[in-house]
Amino acid sequence: MPAHEGHHRSYDAVIVGGGHNGLVAAAYLARAGRSVLVLERLGNTGGAAVSTRPFAGVDARLSRYSYLVSLLPKKIVRDLGLDFRIRTRDVSSYTPVERDGRPTGLLVGGGERRTREAFARLTGGEREYQAWQRFYDMTGRVAQRVFPTLTEPLPTRDELRLRVDDEEAWRVLFEEPIGAAVEDRFADDLVRGVVLTDALIGTFADAHDPSLKQNRCFLYHVIGGGTGAWDVPVGGMGALTDALATAARDAGAVLATGHEAVRIDTDGSAAEITYRTADGEGAVAARHVLVNASPQQLAVLTGDQPPTPAEGAQLKVNMLLKRLPRLRDSEVDPREAFSGTFHIAEGYEQLATAHAQAAAGRLPTTPPSEIYCHSLTDPTILGPDLVEQGYQTLTLFGLHTPARLFDRDNDAVREELLKSTLAQLDAHLAEPLADCLATDADGRPCIEAKTPLDLERELRLPGGNIFHRELSWPYAQEGTGRWGVETRHANVLLCGAGAVRGGGVSGVPGHNAAMAVLEELDD
Repeated sequence: MPAHEGHHRSYDAVIVGGGHNGLVAAAYLARAGRSVLVLERLGNTGGAAVSTRPFAGVDARLSRYSYLVSLLPKKIVRDLGLDFRIRTRDVSSYTPVERDGRPTGLLVGGGERRTREAFARLTGGEREYQAWQRFYDMTGRVAQRVFPTLTEPLPTRDELRLRVDDEEAWRVLFEEPIGAAVEDRFADDLVRGVVLTDALIGTFADAHDPSLKQNRCFLYHVIGGGTGAWDVPVGGMGALTDALATAARDAGAVLATGHEAVRIDTDGSAAEITYRTADGEGAVAARHVLVNASPQQLAVLTGDQPPTPAEGAQLKVNMLLKRLPRLRDSEVDPREAFSGTFHIAEGYEQLATAHAQAAAGRLPTTPPSEIYCHSLTDPTILGPDLVEQGYQTLTLFGLHTPARLFDRDNDAVREELLKSTLAQLDAHLAEPLADCLATDADGRPCIEAKTPLDLERELRLPGGNIFHRELSWPYAQEGTGRWGVETRHANVLLCGAGAVRGGGVSGVPGHNAAMAVLEELDD
């Protein structure tokens, strides 16, 4: 809505930020009969979960920032009556490699028989496949037991341990660096690397980091939906936030875009939120304030001391192709290889080397990354003409590229890293990727790259960290509160990714903040 239209002077809840978590909270509270105002500084809602047309004159709506769905509970979709669908991917991953002078690789998916054969083709036997099955049977059991707790009040550590009811799994995932489990269970370097990658998405860590931040990242990646499967949002990520905005509006919430909250004054029972628009400043009162922004931004708004940002460490690349490239490994169809997660330079030792180089302040000489093609599973994001001509999207996510590496010259380092990353992909292709890239209306290649510094500037992600901070364990610790959304101000809650059990596209912090408000109001 435009500035100054339809505002009241006071609301039961004001939500700062119209990203997906803020919209979830708004929809829950409005459906419960509360008056709700969402203040969003940008001209649109959605935050990092948006679909846009990044290439001039090209009818392709890409999930520009976040791009896959795993952690969104079906409960939220059902509760809010969302018009939102996902599609599963038959192929989980493909990882190319050269062995004994010939191109080969590991295709996971397409049925048990094909996966077993792929492991045997790569490793020469049954051992690695059997170890893979045992390991992911274990994480699957943990997922079934832990995922439902994300939308419940925070369990204690002991309560969650009892819920997991598997001492080996608890030790592997919650107590020892994940590298120990990977090395104990798998012998093949490539298989080890494929397993480890889920511990490193947006997380700059070694496999044996004693902080276990890699374990927390791994845990969230394997528990999603109670299965660990990563699904494709039909219509792109913006379809989710559009559905959430519709649900919130239909329930009576007021969504005010172009309204930037600049200050929160609170005495713990009532609050005043000052906001800025193109026409000047205004203020609105609220009983509760839910902040769908980073812990750093929360502190700025309340006048508290901001915490130290957690450093982001990823490269996000969006591409549009005229056709998928052919692979050097002729035994694998590119349409299968790119429909799952296509791992590049993600062998176990390659990941360790890349981390060590980046930790020493250098760009990895062999930058690891992973790619998938949204349009193979969901062509609706492309215009009919592009679909008919065989166009496809590619989304690349690079690892082990901490924000510090871009400080000296973000633009130059971005280009250098993009060039070397694509060279790693080209090493496994039978034709250069550049020959397959589409061009926009101005004749420029359809490719864009975002560094952590770009994300910090565009989305206000502190340090460019996609999780707003280092991921937390999904259990209560000192000061976390009942739902993991509480702050030192009684009526100010953190409903963004920086909440306990935040990170990723989940809606969980938005749900939990709404539950905390409704519990208090019902007392």
